[in-house]
Amino acid sequence: MGEYHHNLDEKGRIIIPSKLREELGENVIVTRGLEDCLFVYSLPEWSLIVSKLKTLPFTKKDARSFTRMFLSGATAAEFDKQGRIKISNPLIDYASLDKECIIIGVNDRLEIWSKEKWNSFVDVSRDEISDLADHLFETNFEV
Repeated sequence: MGEYHHNLDEKGRIIIPSKLREELGENVIVTRGLEDCLFVYSLPEWSLIVSKLKTLPFTKKDARSFTRMFLSGATAAEFDKQGRIKISNPLIDYASLDKECIIIGVNDRLEIWSKEKWNSFVDVSRDEISDLADHLFETNFEV
């Protein structure tokens, strides 16, 4: 969990905070996420995701489309000595990453956002968070 601000360098590398690296392990999978961000998974979490995707019926167009988009963009990445991972150009383009990026921890993954898209998401979500909580949580669940 948490929000971190780091820059993407000219070679497509970004520093992942040490606290998060410790939880991820030495190698990760980076892939297209939802809402135009990137998802970063540890190898064990990635294996769980792939296992779940294998259970989707290939006869359903939605399942085929989602699986294609999600898996075709996936790339393995290894941390260098400075704690950076290299992000492929197609993934940089997909997420509209420029210099300033936001890295957030979300349960079983990290998300990497362009600063502009993250700020836009936060602005929109700020007004909706109470309604979202009403719809997602039972009345006996308190945050």
